[in-house]
Amino acid sequence: MKRATMRRAGLSIVAVTLFAGVTACGSGGSGSSGRAEGAKSSTGSSGEGGGSSPRLSPVAALRTAEKSTDGADSAKVESSTTIGSLMSMTADGALGWGHGLTGALTITYTGGTVADTMRQLGSTSMQARYLPDAYYARMGDAFARQTGGRHWIKYAYDDLERLGGSSGAYLKDQMTHTTPNQSVKLLLASGDVRQVGTEKVRGRDTRHYAGTVEVADLARQNSNLSRGQLDDLKKTLEQAGVTTETVDIWVDDQDLLVKKVERGQTAQGGYTQTAYYSDYGAAVSAKVPPAADTADFTELVRQQGAGTGS
Repeated sequence: MKRATMRRAGLSIVAVTLFAGVTACGSGGSGSSGRAEGAKSSTGSSGEGGGSSPRLSPVAALRTAEKSTDGADSAKVESSTTIGSLMSMTADGALGWGHGLTGALTITYTGGTVADTMRQLGSTSMQARYLPDAYYARMGDAFARQTGGRHWIKYAYDDLERLGGSSGAYLKDQMTHTTPNQSVKLLLASGDVRQVGTEKVRGRDTRHYAGTVEVADLARQNSNLSRGQLDDLKKTLEQAGVTTETVDIWVDDQDLLVKKVERGQTAQGGYTQTAYYSDYGAAVSAKVPPAADTADFTELVRQQGAGTGS
């Protein structure tokens, strides 16, 4: 693979992963310190999963779950994502959101054209670190040989907004206000909420809720974008074939989100993402990679003359 092509491929892969990663984490407002009171004090009949929320309407129960999950500050995350023939990937790690998104994930590409490209770059696995102001991705040795020996790429959120227009602005907004409770907010914002039933998820009693979401409406309700940025983003989503998605969530007897599944369509084909959350309140840390081993996204874009097309 030629040097410029390798760089371009690496930047594109990280950009796709960044978008998929924020979806896995969820978004919709930074959390407060400590676990929410709802997560501590749920009591009631165990016949419906053990908490008090089963006695509430689906909307009221989800509001409680949204607050409890948001207030927990951190969790371990396992997710799998498939986007048509473009890619299949898994992610595993821990994330915190009490003071901006912080954490680390190991991302493995398991199929699609992205996995094929990653194999040419020397590895199908990538380390990702989330800091409040930037996202860092560690590429393989083959990629580092094309970037002066530097393994890490830094994506500053301000640069994403500057170079990516309305899409970059939305991504920055979501990355800087992130919690796993986005899926709960999705359903609350949709106006289409129903309780499916009660189920076991990895041995835990849960309540299963579902609904359908208009993606553009979600962006309008859960972001700080201007009217012009929202209009541009809606056009981008429509061009990408993204209009609606179905959302299923499972909430445990502590009113905490333990699983979510989102499905939709894109121009690349069907989109599915499943995520599991556990160990709420777990310790999370992520260090900024060494500067000598880090290449800046904007620098790489300038070097290859790719402009905003990357």
